[in-house]
Amino acid sequence: MLADSTVKSQLFHILQPYGSNNQVGRWFDWFLIVLIIANVIAVMAETVPNIKLEYAQFLLWFEVVSVSIFTLEYVARVWVCVLEEECQFKGKGYFMYRIRYMLRPMSIVDLLAILPFYLGVFVSVDLRVLRLLRLTRMLKLGRYSQSMQTLNRVIANEYRVLIAALAFLMMIMVLAATGMYYLERHAQPESFGSIPQALWWSVITLSTVGYGDVTPITTAGRFFSALFILMGVALFALPAGILASSFTEQMSQRRDKFRLSVLDMLTTGQLTLTQLDELEHIRKKLGLDREEAELLFNSLRKQQESAEQKSTGKHCPTCNQPIIAGEETQSKPSK
Repeated sequence: MLADSTVKSQLFHILQPYGSNNQVGRWFDWFLIVLIIANVIAVMAETVPNIKLEYAQFLLWFEVVSVSIFTLEYVARVWVCVLEEECQFKGKGYFMYRIRYMLRPMSIVDLLAILPFYLGVFVSVDLRVLRLLRLTRMLKLGRYSQSMQTLNRVIANEYRVLIAALAFLMMIMVLAATGMYYLERHAQPESFGSIPQALWWSVITLSTVGYGDVTPITTAGRFFSALFILMGVALFALPAGILASSFTEQMSQRRDKFRLSVLDMLTTGQLTLTQLDELEHIRKKLGLDREEAELLFNSLRKQQESAEQKSTGKHCPTCNQPIIAGEETQSKPSK
């Protein structure tokens, strides 16, 4: 039982991209990244007839080996997930926590990475659909990218606002299509003969793509179209503004976390090599630039040193101002 626990603990640290400084875990991450990229290249290569004919056997064995590795990784992650700090089911069984883990977005991505292979083996389905599903393995790269994880958190935090913005955008599209239907249906029945037909013009116009394959020809239609073109520029920029604002907030929170970590360590006095290594690990985990982290660290250290000098220095008994070295002797009256 103890050996099983030890193996599970070691496997847990290896499978956590940002959970430890384990060299084996870091190499395992890079191995999976290379394997995922190789799988994407293999899927694209299969669409080239000459390559598919010549290397069909190799591509098949590569797919089998890749799926075996991804399957073992998925099973291992589900097995060791109960060692996470937020696991609240210790002593009560781990079944429910594993179910919750399997329903996480990245766990679903891991499942989708292996599901097409097993569907092709046990179920008769269209192979073109399976090939498309195999490309979901690219999404596994998000597990090893701090920027992608930040973007995921941004979307998770702002999804209500984004849904509201997209819903408002859809309403504007329907209103625009309805208006153009009544203004252009007699002049262009082939393009604006119904509201669903007019929706194509609405999407293209409000998204500012402007293919030009469907355009109004009446004066009222052109005026109405101009208003919605201007509105589309502002509306389609709205979700981007929401994401940019939230992304900036996430980066600010990361800087604050790093600042608190530095201040906490500076209170102990001179930093040891172990503490500096820990700060470097925190910097990598938070995804901060090295130069930015060094500037922040140096600024906090200077503030700390200045505060210590003020607290330990001598003060004038009359004005309570700190006395600089050399000024004390000058202030004494000469005999």
